[in-house]
Amino acid sequence: MAKEETRAKTVREYRPEELAEAAGIPVRTLRFYRERKLLPPPRREGRIAWYDDHHLARLRTIAALLERGHTLGGIAELTAAFESGRDVGQLGELLGMAGSEETPVRLTPEALADYFEGEVTPENLAASLGLGYLAVDGDTIVHVSRRLLDASSALVREGVPLSAVLEAGRRVREHADAMALLFTELIATHLPPETLPRLRPLAKSVVEAELTMAMDRLAAGARTPASDQAPSS
Repeated sequence: MAKEETRAKTVREYRPEELAEAAGIPVRTLRFYRERKLLPPPRREGRIAWYDDHHLARLRTIAALLERGHTLGGIAELTAAFESGRDVGQLGELLGMAGSEETPVRLTPEALADYFEGEVTPENLAASLGLGYLAVDGDTIVHVSRRLLDASSALVREGVPLSAVLEAGRRVREHADAMALLFTELIATHLPPETLPRLRPLAKSVVEAELTMAMDRLAAGARTPASDQAPSS
């Protein structure tokens, strides 16, 4: 009895009729979603099925995604990708050392769909999870970086496909890892290791300046008429 009282205090549970009423759907729709595996299995006590607030949150997510034009089949695929995602406990690994300058962002699945309207597909979600841009925390998604989230959504709004943005992100990460290793080895060779955190802003300044100049060179080359270029011998 005490165990059941403790459960009641920590987890709100619903019979099927109560859950359907809370979600604003008919009981038959609840059963249909369960048959389509859009909901995780309920807790069973004999012949009674008990649902909880996680099921209610999932039903509200389904309703929100349907309103945004997603099909039930597409939602089922997104749900599968979502449930196979990395747990938020791995955010420490994704962000690296404590004290990272990046700010994680918590999102509902429907909020993520709003950031990347029409681009949140199972393939893109799986790619984002694989890159470590996203992690899963119960019924919410955590994006590892506010700056990356804002930049990628801005590119998508400009017309760049999210799949292309994610591929570019993968390639940028390869170069960023190489630059981070280069700077770390430079410091380790010539200075005490404890100076690395203090000198990180210098590395960022060098990378930002070099990237700016590289883009300037590309722009200048694009503006140079072919007739002005020296003929090849």
